[in-house]
Amino acid sequence: MPETRAAPPPVAADHTATDHSATDHRERTAVALAGLPAHAPVPGVWAALGAAGVLRDLYVPAMSGTPDPGRLAGLLGAVDARGENGVTLSVLVQVASALPVLAASAPPSGPVRDVLAQVLDGAATLALAATDAAAAGSDLAGLGTEVTLGPDEVVVDGGKRWITTACAADHFLVLARHKAGRHFSSFTWVLVPADVPGVDVQAADSHLLTGGGVGHVRFTGVRLPAAHVVGRPGRGMLSFAQHMGTERLAGALWAVALTTRVLSDTKVRLALREVDGRPLWQDASVRRRFADCLVQVRQLRALCDSLGTRVVRHHDLSAAALLKSAAALAAEPVLATCAQLQGADGFRRGGVQQTRSEAAVFGIGGGVTELVLGAVADHADKVLKELRS
Repeated sequence: MPETRAAPPPVAADHTATDHSATDHRERTAVALAGLPAHAPVPGVWAALGAAGVLRDLYVPAMSGTPDPGRLAGLLGAVDARGENGVTLSVLVQVASALPVLAASAPPSGPVRDVLAQVLDGAATLALAATDAAAAGSDLAGLGTEVTLGPDEVVVDGGKRWITTACAADHFLVLARHKAGRHFSSFTWVLVPADVPGVDVQAADSHLLTGGGVGHVRFTGVRLPAAHVVGRPGRGMLSFAQHMGTERLAGALWAVALTTRVLSDTKVRLALREVDGRPLWQDASVRRRFADCLVQVRQLRALCDSLGTRVVRHHDLSAAALLKSAAALAAEPVLATCAQLQGADGFRRGGVQQTRSEAAVFGIGGGVTELVLGAVADHADKVLKELRS
């Protein structure tokens, strides 16, 4: 990844004044990560965050699965500053998707509550296993992974593809079909330990996002006690839809952190490279292109600031769709400009060209941009009304 490791400026979402609790949380996160090796894998990063208490303190109220937007921004910024995009993606999916879903449905006691506590303490890792081997990534209603529900036991069969943290997970939060049909009430969450018989994990064949433990998972006759069902049967898709917005906010916050990091690295390189005895940074056309990137990232941050609370506390799906679309539409041109401005240096191992490829996840993960823009159009009247107010 780019060599400049400075964390981006804090994003205090939905706060008009400095949020001292978010600032403290961000500083504790940075301290927790400071002692780790440069290329520490996901379990090490997650364990450090949990041991420092920053995972538990991310959610307000505690154990609720509702992250504070300012703390979420600080956490992702600190993790991104390490420059390991795969690790950041893993942390993002766990804190913004898997943990909120698990926390919202965990009973007061039992295996689900126990795993929730372990994951928050950094003692275990959790992978969200939603994308199905039997359907296109965005077609969750077409998934083929099935769970047979019994009074004392459940059985899980099927496959999941391109699962973040799969190769480093201690537990899988699996979205499975418990009855036929595409109705939202046909799906249920099941918590599956990674080490039980019938679970097979294979690493994805990719040189991108390697630190994220991305892989494919096969469940073959996996038998578990009925207490491993997460929430009420039939509410899996509903709870996923409610918390999907948090991941979309997190993706936009990460896009701000990542593009800020790359822009900072690019500016340093432009100041050091000379053409005809003058730094490239002094070239007027270069400065205009760089300024255009700054405007786009600043606009994205402003959108995060204004919509963060609506997304995490009120599950505003139209706001989440705006954030998801904006992140993808800003990241690609900004990183493309940085890649061109860095020239041949961008092709170094872990350079901006690789970052640009990995950042394509902003336009694919959690819903491809074209489909999400359709959701924005569905809420056009609401957005227009807000713009007029």
